[in-house]
Amino acid sequence: MEKFTTLTGVAAPLPMINVDTDMIIPKQFLKTIKRTGLGKNLFDEMRYTQDGKEVPDFVLNKPAYRSAKILVSGANFGCGSSREHAPWAIGDFGIRCVIAPSFADIFFNNCFKNGILPITLPQEQVDKLLDDASRGSNAIVTVDLAKQVITGPDGGSISFEVDPFRKHCLLNGLDDIGLTLQREEKIAAFEETRKTSTPWL
Repeated sequence: MEKFTTLTGVAAPLPMINVDTDMIIPKQFLKTIKRTGLGKNLFDEMRYTQDGKEVPDFVLNKPAYRSAKILVSGANFGCGSSREHAPWAIGDFGIRCVIAPSFADIFFNNCFKNGILPITLPQEQVDKLLDDASRGSNAIVTVDLAKQVITGPDGGSISFEVDPFRKHCLLNGLDDIGLTLQREEKIAAFEETRKTSTPWL
């Protein structure tokens, strides 16, 4: 998993509440078990018409936000089904941080497992970032995970909270597999001991 240390990029505003996982990545794209290739279908039903043409007014189709790295949205982001394809699609598009007043629990947990930092902030601070994000290509925001600080385009800063263990994992690029591999030597030693002490297993 790619490390998350400091992220600087355009922030895209999506001022909607209850953005569910079917909106993030519709059910017809859930056949794959690969984490790549889903970015083009992120928010598919809002980004494209039924005949596949881009909806020009949708935020991620606007030239200023096509390479957005941060998404600022409304409360209860990621509600609905538990599909892990939702953070896969967000990450594959290039977004590494989602900021909202609240998140659905399973989506929130899945973000950390896929190198995405979900940040929960009070509504008034989210409103300020939504206003900052409305500046288009000038909506450059920096998220410093080590310092737990968001810096807006005007230089103002907002502090945020993050679980220390999850912070450690993101800073070091450790998903569940990476955490397990940190104990590879101990696992190998255990297996060798087990072969000797219980050869019938």
